[in-house]
Amino acid sequence: MDEMHDFTFEITYDHGADEYMDAFIERDSLRSNALYACFDQTELWALESVTGDAGDLAAIERPLLDDSFDRESVTARSCEGTRTASLLSADHRRRVAYTYISDITHCDAVPTIAAKYVDGGMLLEQTRVGDTARWRILVQDDSKIGLLYDTLGAKLGDGLEFSFVHLTEVDQWQNGLLSTTDIREEQREILTMAVERGYFETPRAVTLDELAAETGLPRSTVSYRLRRATAELAKEFVHSTA
Repeated sequence: MDEMHDFTFEITYDHGADEYMDAFIERDSLRSNALYACFDQTELWALESVTGDAGDLAAIERPLLDDSFDRESVTARSCEGTRTASLLSADHRRRVAYTYISDITHCDAVPTIAAKYVDGGMLLEQTRVGDTARWRILVQDDSKIGLLYDTLGAKLGDGLEFSFVHLTEVDQWQNGLLSTTDIREEQREILTMAVERGYFETPRAVTLDELAAETGLPRSTVSYRLRRATAELAKEFVHSTA
């Protein structure tokens, strides 16, 4: 494939700055992974998967499926257009929703802002956890990424903060939207390390103390992340084989 560029950045939210993000700040189990398509500034598509505990998912359904609820704008001004939202699948640990916004007259969303500067098409992925929305934008032409960077930083509403992560060349791009198991990145990293270092072997080739020393994290943190990751895997396994 042609040379591609991965532009990754994060937007952090103060509590009270955005109603939708408040749900993630207030409910630790919630995690959202979304794919966006926006070929011009008049239309926007989104496919969003939200995972979490059953009670937390019930609380998120209204903003996820309400045609009048704006989840996209990163300024004080709401997106103006015709919104259609539909639930594609639902179970006790996951909701997948499709949103289409047409006839957009104004929208300060990351995809529509990016559409002003990106030529040749793009793919966008967003992950929401806690107070942070991490964006990854895959583009072929990165010549105007600097302008996009400046515009995003300048446009953000009160209580939102922009931080650059990286701009790098890539030859492939993986995302976990359609995976059956959604584990937080920090938990996945610990689980991966534990498997690679032989924590689950008999006898164990590494201890929690050794994993903690290698990561520089407290032993309690490593233990907690490992337990949460294995618990999520167990729940999904039981659910998928029931």
